[in-house]
Amino acid sequence: MSRRAARPPSGEELGALRRRTTAVLVLSQILGGLGVATGIALAAVLAEEVGGSKALAGLAVTSSVLGTAVLSLPFAALTAARGRRAGLAAGYLVGAAGGVLVVLASAAGSFPLLLLGTAVFGAGSCANLQARFAAADLAEPAHRGRAISTVVWATTIGAVLGPNIAAPAGRSTAGLGIPEAAGPFLWGAAVFLLAAVLVLALLRPDPLLTARALAAAGPASAPEAGRSLRAGAAAVAASPHARLALAAVACSHTAMVSIMVMTPVDLGHHGADIELIGLVISLHITGMYAFSPLVGRLCDRLGRLPVIALGVALLAGAALTAGTADGDHVQTAAGLFLLGLGWSAGLVGGSTLLTDSVPQSSRAAVQGLSDLVMNAAAGAGGALAGVVVAQAGYGWLNAMGAAVLLPVAALALSAPAARRPGPGGG
Repeated sequence: MSRRAARPPSGEELGALRRRTTAVLVLSQILGGLGVATGIALAAVLAEEVGGSKALAGLAVTSSVLGTAVLSLPFAALTAARGRRAGLAAGYLVGAAGGVLVVLASAAGSFPLLLLGTAVFGAGSCANLQARFAAADLAEPAHRGRAISTVVWATTIGAVLGPNIAAPAGRSTAGLGIPEAAGPFLWGAAVFLLAAVLVLALLRPDPLLTARALAAAGPASAPEAGRSLRAGAAAVAASPHARLALAAVACSHTAMVSIMVMTPVDLGHHGADIELIGLVISLHITGMYAFSPLVGRLCDRLGRLPVIALGVALLAGAALTAGTADGDHVQTAAGLFLLGLGWSAGLVGGSTLLTDSVPQSSRAAVQGLSDLVMNAAAGAGGALAGVVVAQAGYGWLNAMGAAVLLPVAALALSAPAARRPGPGGG
């Protein structure tokens, strides 16, 4: 793949390229979300079967989250060097290999190999996360929030369909001698392969390389800031708004994951059946994704900082609502819905502000660093959540989730006012 973009497009060419790029990213995001959700849906069941213990059931999902975090850096480095097509396609291809590895591990009855497979499967989530930034590469600065939120919204389709086809996917592979709970990973691998082919075939010209060419050809092009991950970290350290954006994304994601992962357990302890738990989680997912286009428009019209503040307020309100429910299923459901909305505002607002706040040449590295931090923090928060509930209770877990947001509030209070990017801004 060439590191050079074709001549910079202009006028109608650029508008058509933006529409085409968004359409390809939406399709790949639907496929990627479907692959992740299908595979992970029965991961806990598979881990219990292979590991032979309920205590090991949650490790498969935790492994996938940690794999997403660790793999964010090499894929970010690849993207910075070779462009979005290379980074996204590699993420989906490695994720597909992880799905196959999970199937082999389940057939062999090897729990360590299963955890390795689910970690590698997390590469598909890396690609999904990076797709939101790819949408911003060619977007007008004043419309970046809408561009990012459109791709985030597309995840809804795969996230909703995936768990619903997991059981049929498992039954469909029974004749191959594959454990039923491993079948969804085989399907997930196939969907990832399709997403990789789609990106390689249609994401042309590469949006990141094209954006760099446009920036270099501009009348006030900035000097190269470096594309290494070290340069990305330096770019974040140099910008108060980038630091705030990184904190907003990481803390929003950590608060959401920490509370969400233990809510089914709390509901079960208060007499909720599987159907009711599924409904509450569905409402939560709806809050996460379905309203992201509205969040993106607010981000562009009101500014990035107000949307981040809205996200913090919604997440804190969600923690208060769910944490004081004390067995009231309706109140818990309302809290989880608010939790999803707050996550959406934090992710879209933070991701947009992060893109605004660093030089074009450093963006891919900074974005990869953002995904590493958010997933590593969420993995730690999710692991700690079970300990907090066991020792102190679900209410204290929600209090901890609210406390995680304090760094965002502190950085927001100390950050200078954000300049509203105009149509020609960076």
